[in-house]
Amino acid sequence: MINVTQPSVGAEELAAIGEVFDSKWLGYGPRTQKFEEQFARHLGVPAEHVLFLNSATSGLFLAVELLGIGPGDEVVLPSNGFVANANSVVDAGARPVFCDIDEFGLNPRLEDVAAAITPRTKAVMILHYGGYPGEVEKIAALCAERGIALIEDAAVSVASTVHDRACGTLGDFGVWSFDARKVITTGDGGMLYTRDPEVARRARRLAYHGLEDRSSFTTAAKSPHLWWSFQIEDVGRRLIGNDMTAAMGLVQLGRLVEFVDRRRAIAARYDRAFADTPDVRVPPPLPQGHVSTHYFYWVQFDGTDTRNEVSESLLDKGIYTSYRYYPLHRVRRYGATDALLPKTDAVSDRSLLLPAHQALLDEEVDMVAQEVIKVVESRGGSPA
Repeated sequence: MINVTQPSVGAEELAAIGEVFDSKWLGYGPRTQKFEEQFARHLGVPAEHVLFLNSATSGLFLAVELLGIGPGDEVVLPSNGFVANANSVVDAGARPVFCDIDEFGLNPRLEDVAAAITPRTKAVMILHYGGYPGEVEKIAALCAERGIALIEDAAVSVASTVHDRACGTLGDFGVWSFDARKVITTGDGGMLYTRDPEVARRARRLAYHGLEDRSSFTTAAKSPHLWWSFQIEDVGRRLIGNDMTAAMGLVQLGRLVEFVDRRRAIAARYDRAFADTPDVRVPPPLPQGHVSTHYFYWVQFDGTDTRNEVSESLLDKGIYTSYRYYPLHRVRRYGATDALLPKTDAVSDRSLLLPAHQALLDEEVDMVAQEVIKVVESRGGSPA
């Protein structure tokens, strides 16, 4: 089976976890702190603004809580996002307002976001589809002008930048995912960025039961007498990461350049393979100054029937495909099934994600592309 996504882990990651076992300290500790520091350096932000969590989803829920979003508030977000985006809004008692997207880049445009903003809008939550930054600079400027918070779901955009600024750091909050399917993985885990330093300090409290200082729990021997006593102001939860997963993350972060270079080469190879097949639309070129992580590689067809036949034919050959993300405005629980989002609907009905992970071999890329072309041409599509 050729997978759509697949982690690249091996002996180095296993050895790093073994060192944690030998240390006898498995929870939040020095490796977690080092991972936060190195990831912050990767982003180009101060380490105190970055927090390693048990998932990117926890980061989204935490961002919504830190913004004080609640009943009567609205959050604008694209419908073609992960379920966690809408869940974080609905869980707070607020209303998700879904906006449309660019039908080829699959990211919301400035005009899509602007059209969905109302006097009740408390925040805008965007993702960078497949690692492509999209119009984040324009959207960030609009939010700043309107006094609206911007949350960036950069879950799949760990190496994406806009004019040398890391995606996830252009707004008020950003989250990245390190789950088992992401470019770099810690098994499960995520990172949260918070622009405001005081909000960042509060995020740390809320992520660990509301406790102000975790150092006494990791370095008790250096702590003062009666180190176990405490007071809390915020009632928090336990959302923090740990040294086992952080150790794995440190190794993976060191391999990030290698991973993204390979993904970029795979995307370019697909582009070349489909260049003479106009009935297969590939992702648009990146604008000047934009860098993608190339997490997804999507193709678009003339309709649902072609897309489905391609998917079924590939599966018969042991090639797994998918489409992310199922439109959230079609989910009854979010109360927006009457939303008019024609481009989101069209995209979801004719798009397909092809295998695009860094372990993919050139001959596997070629095999996938050839099978796609064969099906399209058999349905009446023709080479240019």
